[in-house]
Amino acid sequence: MQTLLTDRELLESLAVDVELNLRKHVEAAEEWQPHEFVPWDDGRNFAFLGGTDWEPEQSELSADAKLALTVCVLIADNLPSYHREIGKYLRTGAWWRWVGRWTAEENRHEIMIRNYLMVTRSVDPIELERLRMDHMTKGFRRPAMHLLDVLATCAFEEAASAIRHRNIAALGENPMVTAIADRIAVDDELQSVFFANMVAAGLDLAPDQTMRAIADRVADFHVPTVTLPAGRSSDEVLAEAGLYDRAKEGELVFTPLLKRWNIFTRSDFGAEGEKARDELTHLRG
Repeated sequence: MQTLLTDRELLESLAVDVELNLRKHVEAAEEWQPHEFVPWDDGRNFAFLGGTDWEPEQSELSADAKLALTVCVLIADNLPSYHREIGKYLRTGAWWRWVGRWTAEENRHEIMIRNYLMVTRSVDPIELERLRMDHMTKGFRRPAMHLLDVLATCAFEEAASAIRHRNIAALGENPMVTAIADRIAVDDELQSVFFANMVAAGLDLAPDQTMRAIADRVADFHVPTVTLPAGRSSDEVLAEAGLYDRAKEGELVFTPLLKRWNIFTRSDFGAEGEKARDELTHLRG
């Protein structure tokens, strides 16, 4: 029977791995600037500064694109809640430096999309601001988790986010929206790799304990959601638009990561690890 490690022991034991993977992440991340993705020449003042306020006909985006980018802004703008939730588990050494790097990357996504939407008048700025205020006031809070659960959850969340952004790019809305969505997807994919690598290190260090965390997080996985006008959930409307369907999470989110971790070919699980792995046999690709 494998010895269960405390979160403190795991933080200390995986410190070298997080330092190594943080360096790899920074080296792999291509430098880019959010302001370069915004067509500033399209901008003009609103009535408060003597210009013209927003009217629906000013928007040139399809309904699906407006919905998708609105959801992107609301999720990304709730970053203080996500920063708090991940930071409270990783507030030490290289772990904390990773939290800072991740937060900075996520923040620039919201800056870029929101600037694009405002400059191009693609959505109603008043409605967006009201939604943003409501969403951030409600905030976001995870149930209590152990470190390995947090790492697995984040690996899945970033993989799911990458899928959503790749599907937004695939809309072919216009070259700028495609470029923005593809740019964010690249960041999401690299972030998912970081978390996946830390889960892999956990599997090598504490196979049964990590396998249990993976199985539990698959069973209880929920992407961040937003309540939209008329009380509809972003889960529902994104699925209808073909941008992110929770029914496909097994195929698109979980199975690729389970393969990456060699879950179904590993031979180092004890009884508890085998039990947890058996719960995921339906995802064996």
